[in-house]
Amino acid sequence: MWRDAALIAGKDVRVELRSRVTTTQLAPYAILVLLLFGFAFDQNHSILKQASAGLFWVAVLLCTLLSVQRSFAVEAADGARDGLRLSGLDPAGVFLGKAAAVALQLAILEVLLGTGVVVLFGTTLRDPALLVLSALAATIGLAAAGVVYGMMAAGLRVRETLLPLLVLPVVAPVLLGATQSWMAALGLSHTDGWRWMALLGSFAAIYLTIGVVGFATLLEEA
Repeated sequence: MWRDAALIAGKDVRVELRSRVTTTQLAPYAILVLLLFGFAFDQNHSILKQASAGLFWVAVLLCTLLSVQRSFAVEAADGARDGLRLSGLDPAGVFLGKAAAVALQLAILEVLLGTGVVVLFGTTLRDPALLVLSALAATIGLAAAGVVYGMMAAGLRVRETLLPLLVLPVVAPVLLGATQSWMAALGLSHTDGWRWMALLGSFAAIYLTIGVVGFATLLEEA
């Protein structure tokens, strides 16, 4: 399973490196979202600073949808998905590999967006350990849930519009937990940010389990 996961992750990462979609499309899109948030709040730095954690994770969530759609769109052409079914690879390994590739792209975008939040909104860091660990748990949860629902919608003609309807309501706990954790890590809230780690970790564990156990059925039905 782990060998197959590394194979799939390496394949997806090489596709993205050669196409440069992350650097030429997703990264500018993410920065543009932050700029639009700034214009929407009339560049009020006090409001932007207070809302920076939530705006950051909304931008990450939007990038997650684009990254997952891209991951499955590549395999929609030339019968690539049929080749994946016939390859003999462990479906759990396929799921873990695709989730790892999406998570890596999100991690790169989060570093870029985090820099943009500091520069544009003037936030300061108070608890780096909480910030990093909550980002890691949230990224894994978003990637796992995105790949599960991305495979559900992969075989449908309306997958581009159906995927957001499937993913956005489900990942609301991640948006809530990650925002609250980051507000505490950035010194914008007096609540204990570490208690939200249980929510983020549980969400990631649940969708990793669903993907590992049920991805074979999803792959056959797609």
